[in-house]
Amino acid sequence: MNPRHILQIIGAIEFITLLLMLANLATIHLPEVPRVLGPVHRLAYTGTIVTAILVRGGSHRVWLLSLIPGIGGILASRVVSPKELSGV
Repeated sequence: MNPRHILQIIGAIEFITLLLMLANLATIHLPEVPRVLGPVHRLAYTGTIVTAILVRGGSHRVWLLSLIPGIGGILASRVVSPKELSGV
């Protein structure tokens, strides 16, 4: 599995958990939802940043995009070039 695919998966998990927590906040306010999804989201956010740093090669744009909460992992995975993937 290449690092770009890993970055896409982790970015999607980060995005989905954020959407689910915001939907809970806008609708039913169950306290269990952020209690369960909060740590998953934080772990996915941290994993996105770490993976982007490992993949970045010489480009700072990849890991800077990964710092954007929610969609950073997806954006960073789209910016990763094949040249940067060959270095990993």
